[in-house]
Amino acid sequence: MTAIVAASPSATHLLEWLALSLTPGLGPTKARKLVERFRGPEAVFRASLTELEGAGIQAVSAQAIATGKSAELAREELAKAASLQAMVISMEDPAYPQRLKEIYDPPLALYVRGSVDLLCQPGIAMVGTRHPTPYGSGMAERLACDLANQGLVIISGMARGVDTASHRGAISAKGKTIAVFGTGVDVIYPKENSRLAEQILALGGAIISEFRLATFAAPQNFPIRNRILSGMSLGVLVVEAGEYSGTRITARCALEQNRDVFAVPGNVTNKNSWGPNTLIKQGAKLVATWEDVWEDLPPEVKLALTPKMGGESQGHTTSSLFPDDGLPPHEKRILSLLKADESTHIDELVEKLEAEMSSSEIFAALFELELAGKLRQMPGKNFVKSF
Repeated sequence: MTAIVAASPSATHLLEWLALSLTPGLGPTKARKLVERFRGPEAVFRASLTELEGAGIQAVSAQAIATGKSAELAREELAKAASLQAMVISMEDPAYPQRLKEIYDPPLALYVRGSVDLLCQPGIAMVGTRHPTPYGSGMAERLACDLANQGLVIISGMARGVDTASHRGAISAKGKTIAVFGTGVDVIYPKENSRLAEQILALGGAIISEFRLATFAAPQNFPIRNRILSGMSLGVLVVEAGEYSGTRITARCALEQNRDVFAVPGNVTNKNSWGPNTLIKQGAKLVATWEDVWEDLPPEVKLALTPKMGGESQGHTTSSLFPDDGLPPHEKRILSLLKADESTHIDELVEKLEAEMSSSEIFAALFELELAGKLRQMPGKNFVKSF
């Protein structure tokens, strides 16, 4: 046995639960039924091949358990995890997320890099398209930052787009965030998020997965992992998602798991707004600022998080769908011409404002607005409004 096993309060059954999760042809639901039938995970591995086949599982599954192949795979995985400074926790481990146990098919075991204690803390899942508009990525980052400032854990999937912006928002608040991988915890996907993964771990966050080590980014894995995103969370916040986005799966999982669903409204002419706008029509809570999420949290959660709210978070500028009014006239006028979901070129601004201000005044106002975080400059002298 490895040091990982010895460090876990439920080490006696960790090997068995992990072995069951690695058994071919045996999913979480069948594995739990098998454990119930034999009255314990250890008893499953003491059963004969005939008894296992009589339990109704596939022959390949019964053989893997009876011959010890599954147990050997589990021992190898634990050794590999130890070498990576990762942990493996089973459903019986006190560190296993309680909320995740409540869903229909929770993973039998979770691989964890980083803070294991974080898994049981209250969090919000943030999901959305891999190709967000500037408005979408900006809102995701700001909302994640604001919610993390209140002590909530930001849970997302490390994918490009909204997921990445959500993790970054939590990091900018020096908050905690959990990345749920659709790969092994040792396989960063996409590769450009390697630095982001390092930052998550450095700030006391966590990377988790139900998939064995070295699992590559197979397309079918990501819809499977979505139930973990929603299952661990108090609710799911959808920022931008198209009609056929995988985000729909996470939202559906949240509803099936009796989790709250929140959505940021978007421009009705943008295809990425279909998901959140449709969810709002169906009853999801419309979110313009972090307070919209906060007010729907259970009272005991808010009470537990309140001590974490310090002067820094109270003084932080919250995200909003509406522009700030306390601006000089020139800056206010320029901001009125910018959009959040579509960039505006500098030449267009100069042309529209030539009768009101000089080009130097426009450049100065743009500079001040960018410093204040009211707008962002995109490549090619294009500008978008920030919220």
